[in-house]
Amino acid sequence: MGSRISFHLNGRSISLDPRVNAVRGDLADVSLAGVLFAPHYAKAQAMHCVADAAFLRESGSGNAAAVSQLLFGEVFHVLDVTGNWAWGFCDHDGYVGYIERSALTEGAPAATHRVTARSAPIFAEANIKSPVTGSLSAGSRIAGEENDGFLMTDRGALHLRHVLALGTDKPDWVKAAERQLGQPYVWGGRGANGIDCSGLVQLALGQAGVKVPRDTDLQRDAIGDPLADDAPLQRGDLIFFPGHVGIMMDSNNMLHANAHWMSTVIEPLADVVARLKPDHEQPIVARRRITL
Repeated sequence: MGSRISFHLNGRSISLDPRVNAVRGDLADVSLAGVLFAPHYAKAQAMHCVADAAFLRESGSGNAAAVSQLLFGEVFHVLDVTGNWAWGFCDHDGYVGYIERSALTEGAPAATHRVTARSAPIFAEANIKSPVTGSLSAGSRIAGEENDGFLMTDRGALHLRHVLALGTDKPDWVKAAERQLGQPYVWGGRGANGIDCSGLVQLALGQAGVKVPRDTDLQRDAIGDPLADDAPLQRGDLIFFPGHVGIMMDSNNMLHANAHWMSTVIEPLADVVARLKPDHEQPIVARRRITL
């Protein structure tokens, strides 16, 4: 763990979004030292997630609300450990929160592949008839060597049809999103036994090598190009609502993980708009087009 460094700064302190800037009342990431005043600063230590998945929470308690989910092999930058909880930020999107310390390890081998299947079985041997000892969800990262149709890892063998070497991207990110159809809706989920609307967008675009912010408002301001209200919609367009986002499958139907159905479904965009209309005068707040 990096040692904490204290600074005494003069001048005016500024307000930063705490979701993506690691700052709390007593401590901040040392990279913010020249930007924000904090009583103490810490240098982040990179660790890897060794749990199949672990929820990132808004405070150091198992009862705290989940704000995101770290997948196997992803990196988490730790700034502080108190009891059983580590506080820091995710490498893939900078999102800040607390994660159970037991889900993290130091010195893990660098990942060579990522999982592309919705759920990739881990075989005891390089044989599809061998026992399945576990599974990894889409987006998980793992180190291994390819051999005779399998990726051989320290956890077992994964079929090469379920993984892809890092640096090799699949541009059809909408198809990656489709693989999550039927996935239960779970607030903060990113695909390990549940997913939410912005997690679906982040996970799917990640399969095409595109880094995406975590929350819908951040995505709305960062992804793609704005579309005019009267522009015809097409496959892959993103539709943003108050606190929600969906992916167009064609000009009329939208794929989204949502709390109404508690699932990841495809339904007519018109039905979603009608459902939101009683509570929102303008249900659609933005339409954006992704160009890869």
